[in-house]
Amino acid sequence: MAERASRAEIPPDLAGQRFDQILPGLFPGHSRSHLAGEVKAGRIRLDGREVPPRTRVRGGESVDWQRSDAPVLGDRPEAIDLAIVFEDDNLLVLDKPAGLVVHPGAGNPAGTLLNALLHHDPKLAQIPRAGIVHRLDKDTSGLLVVARSLPAQTALVAMLAARHIHRRYVAIVNGVPVAGGTVDAPLDRHPTDRLRRAVQEGGRPAVTHYRVREKFRAHASLQCELESGRTHQIRVHMAHAGWPLVGDPLYGRGLKLPRGATPRLTEALRGFKRQALHAEHLGFAHPVTGEALAFDAEPPRDLLDLLEALREDAAGAGRGI
Repeated sequence: MAERASRAEIPPDLAGQRFDQILPGLFPGHSRSHLAGEVKAGRIRLDGREVPPRTRVRGGESVDWQRSDAPVLGDRPEAIDLAIVFEDDNLLVLDKPAGLVVHPGAGNPAGTLLNALLHHDPKLAQIPRAGIVHRLDKDTSGLLVVARSLPAQTALVAMLAARHIHRRYVAIVNGVPVAGGTVDAPLDRHPTDRLRRAVQEGGRPAVTHYRVREKFRAHASLQCELESGRTHQIRVHMAHAGWPLVGDPLYGRGLKLPRGATPRLTEALRGFKRQALHAEHLGFAHPVTGEALAFDAEPPRDLLDLLEALREDAAGAGRGI
């Protein structure tokens, strides 16, 4: 069986973390336990040295992995429609619908974006996670970039770590912020709920910038931009700031209706059962050619309908209706 060497560099912002904990981010598509086993076997080295999995990293070190060329995925292709925004030999940019899980896992063994990608391009089975280098939550819609070659994947992972991929989101929140701001609060697993993340001292650094686009009577539309890409980052940060996302089942604070809400708005808010979040913009340099790329995706119909209902309610209140 052929072998090949993979190399990555540890970003400076991971200094102080354990070697085995940071490896899944450097080599997407492989479990932490598998990678720790490769470290113990001496096949993954830190700056050319064999080290224990629990070694604390300094940041800036090189990581080398001598690994097999065998396919790493056992997932089956499935004919699931993909909204492809851009495609070439190295990249795919997709507009993911709400409700589509990105990776198979507990409770979602099939019917995922990964299964759809393997059907679209069977060669993606040779690339970890079928080329997926970042994710969106199941019920978050919007833009994702997927690598179609190993050089592109390596470059995109490094670009994400270096914050060289610009991601912009639109969110509808409960409450009306006076102005925009920045939430700089570290995130980690919730101490008692494995499904949630929480602001935790000693967690991974996370920064979200937000500004107000539209104000309504009891809600607002925000533009959010990430400096980091932690799990549930916008959802946790906005709730932490006092502006939880409409419809968020994990971090929301229940239904919020303005006094005398129009029937249309009442129906729209009661019927919105997902977090009101959409990844509307993605900008980065092509990982192989260096060409500047930028993509935009309009929010899906359910989010547009909610915005229209909020505007109609606010306009009616302003006219004294």
